[in-house]
Amino acid sequence: MKRRQLFAATVGTALAVSLSACGGGGGGPAAGKSTDPRAMTGTLTVWLMNDAQTSWPDLVQQVNDEFAQQYPNVTLKLSYQNWTDKVANLDTALGQDKAPDVVELGNTETMKYILNGSLAQLDRTDYDNSDSWIRGLEDTCTYNGKLFCVPYYAGARVGIYNSAMLQQATGSADFPKTEDDLKAAMDKVAAAHKDDKSFSALYLPGPYWYAAMSYVAAYGGTIAKFDSAGNWHGTLEDPKAEQGIQHFVDLVKRYNHGDLTVNELHQSDVLGQQKAAVLYGNSWEAANAAGTAGADPSLKDSLKVAAFPGPNGQPLPSFIGGSDLAITAKSQVTAAATAWVKLFTSAKSEALLASKNILPNNLTQLDPLKYKPDTAAAANSVPDAWFTPLAPGWAQVEKQNVLVNMLNSILAGKSVDQAAKAADAQINQLINNQS
Repeated sequence: MKRRQLFAATVGTALAVSLSACGGGGGGPAAGKSTDPRAMTGTLTVWLMNDAQTSWPDLVQQVNDEFAQQYPNVTLKLSYQNWTDKVANLDTALGQDKAPDVVELGNTETMKYILNGSLAQLDRTDYDNSDSWIRGLEDTCTYNGKLFCVPYYAGARVGIYNSAMLQQATGSADFPKTEDDLKAAMDKVAAAHKDDKSFSALYLPGPYWYAAMSYVAAYGGTIAKFDSAGNWHGTLEDPKAEQGIQHFVDLVKRYNHGDLTVNELHQSDVLGQQKAAVLYGNSWEAANAAGTAGADPSLKDSLKVAAFPGPNGQPLPSFIGGSDLAITAKSQVTAAATAWVKLFTSAKSEALLASKNILPNNLTQLDPLKYKPDTAAAANSVPDAWFTPLAPGWAQVEKQNVLVNMLNSILAGKSVDQAAKAADAQINQLINNQS
């Protein structure tokens, strides 16, 4: 299927913001100015997210060992960041000229730093599989045909379910293929656990905007569009978008028996504590759920993943998540930084990620995962995935919790139409501003 172009126009044609402030390359090859890697000196500072520390530390060690062999006199300083405060930490570091040389960015974060000149321009021929990078990741690294980061890994949301619970309540351990069948199954699961008032057959957190926007995409709606006047504007009050928002809210109210204001960050714990039968999340959340403190050991075998059914008999469109790696524009060790990023995103490294059921950064290595039971649902959703607007102010829209606040207000009693109009008004104030 053709990838959805619902939420983001092509960067090279959609953004009307000048890139004149952007740096073109960064400092010299290393502090020692030598072109021989073994003679180079200096310090290479790398910021990775803590996912790498907890989920694939062997990859980090492998790459760092290979880098040390190539650049024995360059000191590698690696630190791990948390998603909750990484952007604030990076902004502070950039403002104080203490930025890392290499930084991992979530793919919704890249455009802000491309546009404000914080990232060095890169040469795609330096990196493996650049001719088959997943388009949804490549787009977030590209502006006006120029590359400013390297795709690292992809993510897509799927249904994660307790097959034993489904078997007990419905007589089948198979995940429903259509939404009508899913609702029928969830109603039976809910009835089987009616004495537990905190049990949610389908656990959909109220502020879970990634899920809500997937329903918007399912109905053909969008978050925002780029108009002929050269500006982005919010489109959540469009009837198609409102239909998707209402659909999501109806499911939340019908099945979530927890606190509707709690977000999805710890939803895997709910599944692990067997307070839910199904959730919509990243495929790796199944392992997190099985590892929840006090989780029943049998969960490891009971938890499965599958494509999540959406409206109109089609799979629910998934957000194409993931991370990219960038080299900051003021780095004084760009040759070493390039070498480290190349090693970390090499075909060898991506194969190791794929072996852990993490979606690699390219279609070539993604293809086998389409036929592997643990990854098929996520891998097959990539070609039809949606993405957030590639607009200069999108980071501010997220930072201001515009979509979260909209959903919370609806669940508190405001009409979808009123909440969507208020969200569009706030989006219009933020989305065209370079920040």
